[in-house]
Amino acid sequence: MTATGSGTPLRRRPFRRPAGDPTTVLAAGVAIAADLRGGLAPRATDLGADPVVRATRRLRALLGADAVGLADLHGDPAWAGRPPPDAAGLIDEVRRDGHRAAAGSVVALPLLVRGEPAGVLVVAGEMARGAARRAAEWVAEALERGRLEASAEAAERAELRALRAEISPHFVYNALTTIGAFVDSDPDRARDLIGDFAEYIRHSVARRGDYTTVASEFGAVEAYLALARAVLGDRLRVHVRIAPEVLPVALPFLVLQPLVENAVQHGVERREEGGSVQVSGEAQGTECVIAIEDDGPGMDPELARAVLAGAAAGDGLALTNVDRRLRAVYGPQYGLVVETAVGAGTRVVMRVPRFQPGVVAS
Repeated sequence: MTATGSGTPLRRRPFRRPAGDPTTVLAAGVAIAADLRGGLAPRATDLGADPVVRATRRLRALLGADAVGLADLHGDPAWAGRPPPDAAGLIDEVRRDGHRAAAGSVVALPLLVRGEPAGVLVVAGEMARGAARRAAEWVAEALERGRLEASAEAAERAELRALRAEISPHFVYNALTTIGAFVDSDPDRARDLIGDFAEYIRHSVARRGDYTTVASEFGAVEAYLALARAVLGDRLRVHVRIAPEVLPVALPFLVLQPLVENAVQHGVERREEGGSVQVSGEAQGTECVIAIEDDGPGMDPELARAVLAGAAAGDGLALTNVDRRLRAVYGPQYGLVVETAVGAGTRVVMRVPRFQPGVVAS
C-alpha cells in the first residue's frame, strides 16, 4: 500500500497588469515584486540601493507619471520624481480614513492586502491618474505575494530547525557510551567513531545554506550508520547502493539523514532481533530517485498518510517536515511516497529533479 504527502503548495495569484507593452510590463512586474518582497519600509541608507525606491522608479517609468510615492502606514514615503506639495496631506488622509484622496493631478490610494491597509501609493500626473487604481491593485498583490513567500520561507526554516532539534538524546547517550567502551579495548575504532560522531553532530546542527548535494547528505548518513552499527551491533544490517551520477545532485539540506534515522529507529531499533536497512539512489531520466527501506513492523497505510499530512501525533515529525520542504521547493508533484503495510516493512521513496533552477548547493 502506498501513501503520499498532502501538503498544500503556495498558490500565487497572477498580477493584474497595467496597460503597456506586455514584455515591458512583465519584466517590470517581476522586478517590482522582488523589490517589494520585504514590504514598504526603507531597508537601505543609500537611496540608490533601497529596493522600495527602485520600485517607485520602475512604477514611475511604467506609468509615465511625473512622480510616484510609496509609503507604509507610519514612515516617510519613498519617491521617484519631485514630491508634489499636496502629497503629505493626501498620504495622511489615506492613512487615517483608508479611502482614496486626490488634489489636482495628484491621487493617493490605499494599498489593501487581504482587505487590510498596508500602505499608500501616490501618483502625480494627468496622464497617469487613470492607471493609478490598477497600479495600486498591482502593488498590493506584489506585497501580498511577498508576505506569502516570506511566510513560506519562515515555515520552512522553522521545520528545518525542528529537524535539527530532533537529535535523539537516547541515541547520543548510547553512541557516547559505546565509544567509551572501545577506548581501552579498541582505541583505533574509538577514534574513528569519535570522528563519525563529530560529523553527525556537525551536519545535524551546523548553520549553512539552503541546499547541499546528495554526496554531502550521504556523508552524514554514513557517519550516522557507523555509529548506529556500533551501538546495535549485529542487530543492524545495512546495504547502501548509490549511483555515481546522482552524487552531484543538489537538494534541500537535511532531507536524507532524517529518513535513514527514521528507518533505523522504527524498523530496527525497537525489534529485539533487529533488522536491515537498505538505501539506494539512482538516476531515472531527468530525476534522482532515492529509496530507504526497512524490514521492520511497517504500519497501516492510512496512518502513513496521516503522518505525512501532519495529522498524526507521535514520531512522524521528520517525515512530515521533509515531505513539506520537498514540495515547497519542487512543487506538489514531488515529495515523499511511503509504501508500507502492517508486518511488511516500510519503503520511503524521494524523487527530485536532477536539475532545478534556483536549487544550487552552497
